[in-house]
Amino acid sequence: MGTMSIVAKPIELDADGHLANRNDWNEDLARDIAAQEGITELTPQHWAVINFMRKVFEKEGDAPSIRRLTKESGVDTKTLYQLFPKGPAKRAAKIAGLPKPKGCI
Repeated sequence: MGTMSIVAKPIELDADGHLANRNDWNEDLARDIAAQEGITELTPQHWAVINFMRKVFEKEGDAPSIRRLTKESGVDTKTLYQLFPKGPAKRAAKIAGLPKPKGCI
């Protein structure tokens, strides 16, 4: 577990580097996390994925897998990898303030 300073306040992280407390999340924090992940701008497609992930997590208690993202978020696999390179489900979950999805390495 560690911490990072984002939006001028320390934020506690879990062992995977995701937010330890989902209540710390807000859109400004998402933008800061994205920037740290090398994503300079969150487009409407990014937000569609982020909001879909948060909605599924709230309902089911786990972030959706990459397969479910491509089937239900309205963003195809190729675009997901362009939006969130090197592991779209894990990166999108991190930016969305959620734990790493169970199926991710």
